[in-house]
Amino acid sequence: MSSPAALPEPTPTSPGAATPCGWWAVCLCAAWCGTCGIYRPLFDELARAHPDVRFEWVDIEDESDLVGDLDVETFPTLLIADGERALFLGPLLPQAPVLTRLLTSLQAAAPGSAGAGGEAHSVFERVRAARRA
Repeated sequence: MSSPAALPEPTPTSPGAATPCGWWAVCLCAAWCGTCGIYRPLFDELARAHPDVRFEWVDIEDESDLVGDLDVETFPTLLIADGERALFLGPLLPQAPVLTRLLTSLQAAAPGSAGAGGEAHSVFERVRAARRA
């Protein structure tokens, strides 16, 4: 049996699933958060395993302008976007398979999916602009 934190094999996405700007996985974290410190290497491994997704790490204190008025209470909090709109914003277990399953399900359902809301979209827009994508 594999560890719950073990990195799963990457799963192929359907060719038309992503929008022209590509998928994003943004981790909202804090330097003082022990869980985030443990999650960071797994997040970086996921980035290498999923080259079709842009992974960004945002420290909510160092880059508070990107987070704006969003109140992040639980770490890690993930924002997933299809390149055009935020589809998910919320806390996520710091385990690679959990994020992989979330990405896969969102990519499969992306066309016509409801977005995550205005606040999530605003954060995504600021992160995308700051990272010049």
